[in-house]
Amino acid sequence: MAKAIDIEKQTDSAKGSYVARVEGVEGHAHLDFTIRGPGMVSADHTEAPDSMRGTGVAMALVERLIADARAEGFKIIPLCPYVLAQSRRHPEWSDAMAPASPAA
Repeated sequence: MAKAIDIEKQTDSAKGSYVARVEGVEGHAHLDFTIRGPGMVSADHTEAPDSMRGTGVAMALVERLIADARAEGFKIIPLCPYVLAQSRRHPEWSDAMAPASPAA
């Protein structure tokens, strides 16, 4: 049986985090983001402790970010390597992702 994952969104005027706790597991995981302007947020860093490996907590954080982007109408710039890799594996998330910048 999967353990419950509780995710809380914490923000200030320019930055924020999604903080996740897994039932019965020590510590917390987080996905940090920066508000880049109207309708644009960068996913900067995702981290989960070793105690949470295999719980699905990192994916749950990204899925919450995607859900909030859709509900609140912002686009995500995937700067975090984990978020970028997951966005490439999930083309159905393209509506929540910022268009790729042209190569320099």
